[in-house]
Amino acid sequence: MDEKQFTGILNGAVPGEPVKKDENSRRGNWGNQIEFVLTSVGYAVGLGNVWRFPYLCYRNGGGAFMLPYFIMLVFCGIPLFFLELSFGQFASLGCLGVWKISPMFKGVGYGMMVVSTYIGIYYNVVICIAFYYFFMSMTNLLPWTYCNNPWNTPDCSGVVGSGGQLNGSLVNATTSLVAGVTEVVNRTKRTSPSEEYWKHYVLNISDDIGNFGEVRLPILGCLAVSWVVVFLCLIRGVKSSGKVVYFTATFPYVVLTILFIRGITLDGAINGIKYYLTPQWQKVLDAKVWGDAASQIFYSLGCAWGGLITMASYNKFHNNCFRDSIIISITNCATSVYAGFVIFSILGFMAHNLNVPVSEVADHGPGLAFVAYPEALTLLPISPLWSLLFFFMLILLGLGTQFCLLETLVTAIVDEIGTDWIIRNKTVVTLSVAVLGFLLGVPLTTQAGIYWLLLMDNYAASFSLVVISCIMCICIMYIYGHRNYFKDVEMMLGFPPPLFFKVCWRFISPLIISFILIFTVIQYKPITYNEYVYPGWSLAIGFAMALSSVICIPVYALYKISRSPGTTFRERLKHACQAHPKWGPALAEHRTGRYAPMASGDTVEARPLKEKEELREEHNEEKAKEKEKKEEISLTIQGSNGSTNTHNNPNPSA
Repeated sequence: MDEKQFTGILNGAVPGEPVKKDENSRRGNWGNQIEFVLTSVGYAVGLGNVWRFPYLCYRNGGGAFMLPYFIMLVFCGIPLFFLELSFGQFASLGCLGVWKISPMFKGVGYGMMVVSTYIGIYYNVVICIAFYYFFMSMTNLLPWTYCNNPWNTPDCSGVVGSGGQLNGSLVNATTSLVAGVTEVVNRTKRTSPSEEYWKHYVLNISDDIGNFGEVRLPILGCLAVSWVVVFLCLIRGVKSSGKVVYFTATFPYVVLTILFIRGITLDGAINGIKYYLTPQWQKVLDAKVWGDAASQIFYSLGCAWGGLITMASYNKFHNNCFRDSIIISITNCATSVYAGFVIFSILGFMAHNLNVPVSEVADHGPGLAFVAYPEALTLLPISPLWSLLFFFMLILLGLGTQFCLLETLVTAIVDEIGTDWIIRNKTVVTLSVAVLGFLLGVPLTTQAGIYWLLLMDNYAASFSLVVISCIMCICIMYIYGHRNYFKDVEMMLGFPPPLFFKVCWRFISPLIISFILIFTVIQYKPITYNEYVYPGWSLAIGFAMALSSVICIPVYALYKISRSPGTTFRERLKHACQAHPKWGPALAEHRTGRYAPMASGDTVEARPLKEKEELREEHNEEKAKEKEKKEEISLTIQGSNGSTNTHNNPNPSA
């Protein structure tokens, strides 16, 4: 065995054949690393930052939400983000395939798929509402500017005068208004035109979650448009989405900056920012606030969705995913905070003009972004133009995340089935998932749709994300073994994980998540939508959705144990937990060290049985034996004249 043959065996090649890359591997499918970072930013920085973060912050007392949010970011968010990126990149597999690391825990991957399905269904409904506002902005006058529309109530009180000028203060302007408005000014609770447009025209909201009413046809049409756009952008997989994100991941910051500059110059903006930054310490001790902060970190970063693992699986093996995780996590949360300044400056202005506290100025539900932002847009010159740009930004933010959600589901299905037909016809799978997602989203376009959307957001994509991440962390650190995983990361990156991440993965992150789960259960409070209290049967459906993703883990574990070889339960359990022989880097050239393959006849079975050093020792011993054998042969056939005979002259001369 010469040196080239030995090197080939280390890399998984058949002796005598050159080392080839695995054609089925996804490794390096990104056009370049910028595409991966921008796609990850687009995936993480989405509607969760400018839509979900503000309303959770507003619902939980502004500054009271910020402290738990940053603690969760540092000790859970960033470490687990890095864990998922390194996990997917090392194995080059989707959220199901990576569980070759410990087959019994493949249910975690199925749980991720279930969560991604729920989020993908209602997330596209939010995008379709942005599409609706985008189309309604194609007019000379934004329809939510004034209170003289058929859908407005006597409680409506606008902040823009009939001549298009901003009212200095509605309270001081009562003498110049008609008598009917005087009654409005004296009311304790007034509403803005944008809020009434949202509730009474866009949603035409019903009085109960069980009262579906009619399907809002304009919203249904926009939902169809949204799914068509997502499908067309993913028709060629990540190669097409990677090009799209150059624009989708950068343009939103331009629009946010314009709104930020306008927002902080408005009267009363400082009151909204104070509310945003000042902690209400009595709420900081509420477990619900910490639970919301944890769910928002996992939601906005995309942890436990399966998308991070899927996207990282397309990376090159030695890509520095540690650097990527830091950049993407900080960019994501900085965007949330930045969007918070924008929206709370607008809320402060609305509270100033409506003469109400900041905490009572707008919808406490997911519609907050569709109330506060549109209100600010009416205050900009050429407001329809800025409205078009803003809702186009929301569409781009949403699509950036939706691309990855759909790609996660499609990749998992293709990887799991793995037949030649399904690999060749991945587009058909993508289309099928898109059509199914559209049909499942239809109930959310009814008059009761907003109730169901909030229910799914609070249960299907809340604590289940936290549970899945916690179990994933425990599996990798304690079942597979933290030392093994640290060596894997070092083999991939060239350096071991920093000490802080090692400690967080092993101890801090699982402990924090466990405590939050325990106290959230102890201090559980049913969700509400403004004054509406959800009935018990709807909460039962919410819990069922939450458990449907988590229950995949024990169900699959029991199934795997029952199918594992062994005479006793302990033997079956041990076998089910062991890493699959094919676990490790996807490409043969990267399967070194303990993943080095062994030669057996003319074939090589890639199994992590021997360390690289052991193979080298065996190789050196083999070379030494060959050398000794040659010396012995040379001595036995040496002629009397002291010369060595050749094979061409077998009979030595006298």
